[in-house]
Amino acid sequence: MMRSRTAEDSVAISASVAGRRVADTAPPYRLTLSNRSSTIGCVTLWRHRDFRLLWAGESVAQVGIMISHLALPLLAATALGATPWEMGLLVAAERGAFLLIGLPAGVLLDRVRRLPVMIGANLARFALIASIPAAWAAGVLTFGHLLAVALLAGVATVLFDVGYQSVLPAVVGRAGLVEGNAKLESTRAAAEAAGPAMGGGLVQLAGAAAAVLLDAVGYLVSAALLARMRTRETVPPRDPGRTVRAEMAEGLRYVLGHRLLRPIVLCTGTANLFGGVLAAVSVLFLSRELRQPPAVVGLVLAAGSAAGVLAAVTAGAWIRRLGQGRTLVLALLATGPVALVLPLTTPGAGLAWFALGTAAVAYGGVVYNVAQVSFRQAVCPDHLLGRMNASIRFLVWGTIPLGGLLGGALGELAGLRATLLVTAVGFVLCPVWLLVSPLRRLRDLPAPAQT
Repeated sequence: MMRSRTAEDSVAISASVAGRRVADTAPPYRLTLSNRSSTIGCVTLWRHRDFRLLWAGESVAQVGIMISHLALPLLAATALGATPWEMGLLVAAERGAFLLIGLPAGVLLDRVRRLPVMIGANLARFALIASIPAAWAAGVLTFGHLLAVALLAGVATVLFDVGYQSVLPAVVGRAGLVEGNAKLESTRAAAEAAGPAMGGGLVQLAGAAAAVLLDAVGYLVSAALLARMRTRETVPPRDPGRTVRAEMAEGLRYVLGHRLLRPIVLCTGTANLFGGVLAAVSVLFLSRELRQPPAVVGLVLAAGSAAGVLAAVTAGAWIRRLGQGRTLVLALLATGPVALVLPLTTPGAGLAWFALGTAAVAYGGVVYNVAQVSFRQAVCPDHLLGRMNASIRFLVWGTIPLGGLLGGALGELAGLRATLLVTAVGFVLCPVWLLVSPLRRLRDLPAPAQT
């Protein structure tokens, strides 16, 4: 999905592939902290202590997430005998929190320091995910338990994701956003590549429930790394007369009223809708219809996601060569049609079609994400960052649970292979929003004052 964790937006185009970024070689930046009151000398982000901690904390969590994205569906499909519709419900539960609390989360994160919220979210995810192997060991694990954990952990994920995207400008300054996002995307893509292979091997060796333990431990490590950061966040003064509802509406008005952000939101939301469809049926298709063992399922998904690592390495070069505006359009326009090979997948050598289709989606999605996330972080005023990111997450990640339900229903009614065809057509069509917008005429995105 365009789920990059990219989510994403660290969009979940690439993340959807795994259930749903290595470094950019950009020149040194002069980095300014929040409120632009102090300047870090001319250093690359490799030397930036707080960015390295943020990068490491997010990366460790992503490895666990990607393992869990394979282990949970395999646990549901094999040990608990889930149907296509139940698999769709599981995808919907994982991302449903973006619809439930996405907007108020943005208001909250514009009112408080974001790092403590991110640390608390990681601790909550540790406790929730760890309950799955505990219940399995006690012989009381049910599909309802998986749904509840997926939904509650999704609430914590909303808080963490909106928090880290909103805190990044305070850590690296506006000038470091492209490099920072490219590095974050590189490890997200690496996790998406390595996670399914690791998860498939762990599931085959130790069982799906035991593999989930690595996910839980990752959240603990991530919380410890973030706790060592020294970045001082300033909480903007708040008008006590303004309600949560009014502040949520302000964030939505900013996003939907922006002539360049609006088509980006529509494109990303469409891609994530079909990413949710793919997430609902991919594991079932490979493990049940093609009768592939967990290790092979993991390797096939990893082979596709590995393209995201290459995308993160080359995203900066594409942006410098083509311009940020053209990169946004061409990244998806050039790679989406390759997804049409997905329904051709067969056992044996025919598994390469699935890897090729998902690789194209992942590559285009990561390049697109680096360009669009950096742009929206740079263009948005500081006091609206949380609400802007939360509003976009609400709008574009909120389509993933809908896609999960659609994928589950289509899988039941039309079959898994036909659902893959629907997914591929969706990926081909999603750049239409960009082609009918001002973005198609822009080489470089305008400065904030011009938008």
